[in-house]
Amino acid sequence: MSIPALYDFINVYDSQRNPSAVHASNTGLARYFRRYLLQKVISVFEFDGIPDHWAMNYFQYVLFVFGFVGIIETKGYGVIPQQCTLSGRDVFYQPTNIIVSNPHLKGIINPEIGTQCALVKMQPDYGGVMDIVNFYADMMALCAESAGMNMVNSKLAYVFLSDNKAKAEGFKKMFDKIASGEPAVFPDSNLFKEDGTPNWTYFSQNLAQNYIAGDILDDMRKWEDKFNTDVGIPNANTYKKERLVVDEVNANNIDVRTKVMLWADTMQRDMDKANELFGLNLSVKYKYDVKVEDFTGETGDLEQKELEERLYG
Repeated sequence: MSIPALYDFINVYDSQRNPSAVHASNTGLARYFRRYLLQKVISVFEFDGIPDHWAMNYFQYVLFVFGFVGIIETKGYGVIPQQCTLSGRDVFYQPTNIIVSNPHLKGIINPEIGTQCALVKMQPDYGGVMDIVNFYADMMALCAESAGMNMVNSKLAYVFLSDNKAKAEGFKKMFDKIASGEPAVFPDSNLFKEDGTPNWTYFSQNLAQNYIAGDILDDMRKWEDKFNTDVGIPNANTYKKERLVVDEVNANNIDVRTKVMLWADTMQRDMDKANELFGLNLSVKYKYDVKVEDFTGETGDLEQKELEERLYG
């Protein structure tokens, strides 16, 4: 939803955040990848101690999309998570209160963080994960669209140019018979010149040279592997024909753990405060045990089977 506004105002507003030419977002394909990638992020973490009366999908999507979720105590529903906005600031410019507006809860609720409510945030800067999801969703949507267009364009094999409609129909019948697998085709003599040469002009595309859908799909896989690295999903994220060396795998494993462990620690610290305040038992942990060996300068090659064991256990 957006406010009703004239095009000039919309252009000025959008130009501050988006380029004015090509947009990969706001399409069904990009939304598909956003949904797909967001679910991958959520699947990285394992939440325990969530009360039975909480809607798990509500808690997770508010936390990961908006970046934080408030934990409040209500008369009719007990202790529940709620989408909220932040208000106030202390000497460190941290929010001091949350604002909850829900038609099922009477009035506007504005409790103090740490004493009357708890605030569980995903990242230290109170941001969600949608900036990462949107970027990779746009890139993968562009790859998928390009691959589809390339496959459609690669359908063209021959274009026949005829003198009149009657000859064009003759070409159609001849091609239909050839395409249907008939061992011998007997076209009308009018399709040939007096000297026996074909009475048509055709051109063909070099389909093998123009077909790049396979390369585009490889690139899309690379984008997804880069996304997996950013959100903590184990992957090799190294592309070369020779075998990987140990330190290359170690380096990528460090990248895989860097942000996701920060997110898990941030959420757990806030959950500990909620547990203390409301007597809950909330916890979150990173699902994958990605091992990082010491860098010893080892350059031994890794077989594919050993690589998979190091990455996935």
